[in-house]
Amino acid sequence: MLAQDGGLHARDVHVAFGGLKALKGVDLKLRQGEVLGLIGPNGAGKTTMVNVLTGFQAATTGDVTLDGRSLKGLGPRNVARAGVARSFQAARLFRDLTVRQNLEVAAIGSGKKRKEARAKADALLDWIGCADKAAMLAGSLPYGDERRVGIARALALSPKFVLLDEPASGMNDQECDELMLLIAGIPDKFACGVLLIEHNMQVVMGACRRVHVLDNGKSLAEGTPAEMRANDEVRRAYLGSKNTGSQVI
Repeated sequence: MLAQDGGLHARDVHVAFGGLKALKGVDLKLRQGEVLGLIGPNGAGKTTMVNVLTGFQAATTGDVTLDGRSLKGLGPRNVARAGVARSFQAARLFRDLTVRQNLEVAAIGSGKKRKEARAKADALLDWIGCADKAAMLAGSLPYGDERRVGIARALALSPKFVLLDEPASGMNDQECDELMLLIAGIPDKFACGVLLIEHNMQVVMGACRRVHVLDNGKSLAEGTPAEMRANDEVRRAYLGSKNTGSQVI
């Protein structure tokens, strides 16, 4: 059983950029052992929420706690050390290092010795199906592999929670199917919770047991993928109408 204050918890988070309110009182909780989808139309506040959860953006008001401890003011490096890692919409790999070295750097940054870091890197590369590319320069990777390596690098930090920002962006259908299976398996294999921010509803519906919907900076709905697919308010947020024939969600 999880403690009442366990998990990664955003409470009444507001973010304002001058007169623009990007987040308006969002409450969101991610538990270890689950994949939670965070979805919403463009401009809903998804990436801002991820930035707040990982220390890249300070909340104007509200708080984020990890297992009951506030992360306020820690900044991204210390939030990562506390156990919250992320990938980015752009993979941001060290392009002049090898694929293995990219993962080793992350593992060493989490406190592992060089030998442990190499073993961790090799295990992760095997898991994502890129063991044969370990010695390649990261800058020469095909796009789909680059996205998977970005996820593996976040996991090399041995986090309690990993936040994946649109990992399926630009992938073809087969790559999305493979990625969906990888993401769904993260909690059991790495004992960490996953927040998946994604526009590809095929990946969200296949990987997530619970989905949180943002619209215009506010929480709109939360429930199972099937409940969100059937929710008229969610459909209107995406479509601007009650059109239920679309495959957007």
